[in-house]
Amino acid sequence: MSPRREVIGAGPGDGRPATEGLTSASATDSATDSASASASGSVSASATDSATGSESGSAPWRDAADDRVLDPTAIPAEAGFEANLRPRRLAEFVGQAELRERLEIVLEAARRRGHPVDHLLFAGPPGLGKTTLAGIVAAEMGAGLRVTSGPALVRTGDVAAILTDLQEGDVLFIDEIHRLGRAVEEVLYPAMEDFQLDIVIGKGPTARSIRLDLPHFTLVGATTRTGLITGPLRDRFGFVARLEHYRPEELEAIVRRSGWLLGVELTAEGAGEIAGRSRGTPRLALRLLRRVRDFVEVRGEGVVTLEAAREGLERFGVDELGLDHLDRMILETLCDRFAGRPVGLSTLAVSVGEEPETVEDVYEPFLLKAGLMMRTPRGRLAAPAAYEHLGLTVPPLVEAFVASELNGIAAGFPAPAGPRGGVAPTLFDR
Repeated sequence: MSPRREVIGAGPGDGRPATEGLTSASATDSATDSASASASGSVSASATDSATGSESGSAPWRDAADDRVLDPTAIPAEAGFEANLRPRRLAEFVGQAELRERLEIVLEAARRRGHPVDHLLFAGPPGLGKTTLAGIVAAEMGAGLRVTSGPALVRTGDVAAILTDLQEGDVLFIDEIHRLGRAVEEVLYPAMEDFQLDIVIGKGPTARSIRLDLPHFTLVGATTRTGLITGPLRDRFGFVARLEHYRPEELEAIVRRSGWLLGVELTAEGAGEIAGRSRGTPRLALRLLRRVRDFVEVRGEGVVTLEAAREGLERFGVDELGLDHLDRMILETLCDRFAGRPVGLSTLAVSVGEEPETVEDVYEPFLLKAGLMMRTPRGRLAAPAAYEHLGLTVPPLVEAFVASELNGIAAGFPAPAGPRGGVAPTLFDR
C-alpha cells in the first residue's frame, strides 16, 4: 500500500486540515486580524509564548539562533513571526482540551452577566500558548489587550501608570509575573480585589495617601515558575490553569495549520515527522517547520515530505527523539566520559561548556521526562535508554543500580510509570 501523500498549502479547499472548528475563512481572518493587532501595538514583541507563530512583513526572515533551534525561549526577532499566526478565537486553539473547556465556561458566564472575566493565571513550561490564551481572552470578551512583563515593572509608578490608563473591561497581561518586585506586587492587591489604587502624595510629614477608583479590568498572568508566586497574589486569581505538553497529533494539527497559513506545501507524513520531534511544544514545532521549509526550498523540491522532513531535521541536528547537539553531548558525557558513574551538576555543566542553570532548567527537564537521565543523591546518571539511543552497551554499574531500584519497587515503594514505559525519573530522587 503506497504511503498517503496529502499536500497542504495550495490554498483553501486543497487538502487543508480540519482542526477543531477552524475553517479556511477563519484561519485567513485569524492571520489578518492578528497582523493588524501587531501593527497597532496591541500585542507587543515581548509576548512570545504562543501555540503558533508567523512571519512578519515582506522582508526575508532570518534566524540568528540556528544552533539553538530547540531553545523554547523565543528571541526578539521571532516575536513578529509568532504573533501573526496565533489563533484569535478559542475554537481555533488546538490542544489543552480540559483547559479550553473550563475557560470557555468562565468566558461565557462573564459574557452573560455583562461583567469582565475574573482574573486568570496560566502556568506551564515556555512555548505552550500562555500569551496566545491571553489574546484569546481579550478577543472573546471584545476588550483591549495591554501587554507587559514582570521584569519591566520596576517601580510602583510603572504599575500605577498602566492601571490608570486602562479602559473598562480591558485585559492586562503580565508575562513572567513571578518576577514582580514585592512593592509592585502589593500595589496590585487592592487593584485586583477592589479595583482601587492607593497613591502616596508628598514626602515626610506632609505626605498623604489617596485612593483612586479603577475601571473593572481583567489581569491575566503567565508564569513558568508557579512556586515563585507568593500566596497572596496567587489567591487573588479566580481561575488558575496549568498548560501541559501537547500530544503528537495535536502538534501535527498545529504544524499543518501554520503551514497552510504560511503557504508551505507539506504532506501529512511530513507534518507528523516534525511534530514527533518537537518535544510536545508548539513553539519548537513551528521553529522546526521553518527550518525544514528553508531546507526544502534550498536543497529540496519545495514540498515537505516525510523524507524531506527527516533529512532537513537531521541537517539541523535534531534526531528522532527531538534531541539536539547539546542534549546528545550531555548524554555522551554521562555514558562515555564518566562510564556510568554519577556526575554532579557543576561537573556536567563544565564538561559540556554550559552554565549549570542552563543545563538544569533548559536541557535536563526533557531528558528526565524522556527517561534518558536519572537524578540520584550522588549525582546524574544516564538511564539505560540513553545507552540504547546512542548505540552503547549499558555498564554493569547502571544495571545494578536500576535492579536495586526495581527491587525496592517490588518491596512496596510507589512506582509511577515513566513516559517511556519504564520507571519514572522521579523515583531516583529519593
